[in-house]
Amino acid sequence: MSGAPARPVRVVVCDDQMLVRTGLVTIIDAQPDMEVVGECADGRVAVELAEGMRPDVVVMDVRMPVLDGIEATRLLAGSGVPDPVKVLVVTTFNLDEYVYEALRAGASGFLLKDAPPDRLLHGIRTVASGAALLDPEVTRQLVGRYASRVRPSEDDGAREVPLTPRELEVLRLIADGLSNSEIAAALVISQETVKTFVSRILSKLHLRDRVQAVVYAYRRGLVSWTLSGCA
Repeated sequence: MSGAPARPVRVVVCDDQMLVRTGLVTIIDAQPDMEVVGECADGRVAVELAEGMRPDVVVMDVRMPVLDGIEATRLLAGSGVPDPVKVLVVTTFNLDEYVYEALRAGASGFLLKDAPPDRLLHGIRTVASGAALLDPEVTRQLVGRYASRVRPSEDDGAREVPLTPRELEVLRLIADGLSNSEIAAALVISQETVKTFVSRILSKLHLRDRVQAVVYAYRRGLVSWTLSGCA
């Protein structure tokens, strides 16, 4: 006998553009395993909705009135928040100056606003499951155009990182936006082995998820700028 069906992923959508917000709500609500439990047009209301309804994921725009997506994310998922809410940030290329700050604020994932619906839905499911999602194009665009904000200081180098050479290799691939399956293919190892490496990296560096690992890698200068298209 099969068990009871899984509870739908509960989502709050926050975007100040009505057409965009309506489109997101329509796409998400059409899925049998998801339901939109709230929608709003500014970050302050998003925080209030999330704190009251405890959704599984908040889909958050970046630039909004009253309270922007970065500050709203910090209030919901930032360091010191006792019961953080998972936030999936949506962005566009011309808003990438905010992406790094949103990463630091505690976002669990990023997608571009022009991503196809299936990628959005995959992103919501991924973040809801407890994993992190970072669009490779967001990573490359972020570092390529705003590298000066994440370049390490001279005394903050790779020599201080407590990782083995193989773990460093995996961390660099994570920072370049590769998924577990892509890392497994690149290193000719199994996905289970990649998962083990990722867990060790996060544990050793006291990081919450892959998104924080990306920030760490860039701040410590572990990423080749040319590898991410950043000459």
